[in-house]
Amino acid sequence: MFDFITFGLADVVDILLFAIILYYVYKLLRGTAAVRIFWVIVILYVLWKLLSALHINMMSAIIGQIISVGVIALFIVFQPEIRKFLLMISNTRLLKLFRFHKKEDTLFLPEINAVVRACRRMSDSKTGALIVFEKDTPLEEPIATGEKLDAIVSRELIENIFFKNSPLHDGALIIRNHRIAAARCILPVSDREDISTDLGLRHRSAIGVTVLSDAVVVVVSEQTGSISLCRAGDITHGISPVVLETMLKDIFVNKKDEVVAENK
Repeated sequence: MFDFITFGLADVVDILLFAIILYYVYKLLRGTAAVRIFWVIVILYVLWKLLSALHINMMSAIIGQIISVGVIALFIVFQPEIRKFLLMISNTRLLKLFRFHKKEDTLFLPEINAVVRACRRMSDSKTGALIVFEKDTPLEEPIATGEKLDAIVSRELIENIFFKNSPLHDGALIIRNHRIAAARCILPVSDREDISTDLGLRHRSAIGVTVLSDAVVVVVSEQTGSISLCRAGDITHGISPVVLETMLKDIFVNKKDEVVAENK
């Protein structure tokens, strides 16, 4: 039977680390078909440990062999999910503390104002848009799929890019270092099953890129003109331009910066 006398600090740390890994794996697979396989693996693992503790050797050995062989198969079958999991772990606050190169927190007010004004007009005209603010996680792969611009962030340029007859309107616009780095970029699309069927490819792309990075994405629906903001895989629908501005300032602009900008 389980010996509680030998239960010490190392066991507590072991359980906590295992729980953290389970949480991030579940967060990654939430809403996908793979979550069912995830729960089967968890149940098998718990059963294996329970049988081992109860000294039911034969069943424990059989399940242990299944798990040992299955781990190799899982690495092959779930290669894309494992890559996403590692990217998600790299974006946790704890690991960000160990980054050697950090982006400076500089004023984002001009870019926010330009995006909000453009979204207000595009919402009124029901012009679809997908605007990505890069933060600490580099978005090299999506930028490489689009047309590089390196342009000033302005309302007029954003509206021209997403104008329905523009060759750059189909895809994402990515803002990096206070400039429009690229347009017509392809983003990873989320395959979560719990996403509303009312949401289109733009919204799924917004969820997909914010799961894999710390980017912040603004979406304007082409069908309804509704404005949404997506962060860390969570999307807020039907927000007004005023609320959008407030949310973006809460993310990118601290109160000290805002006071400095007003005094200029």
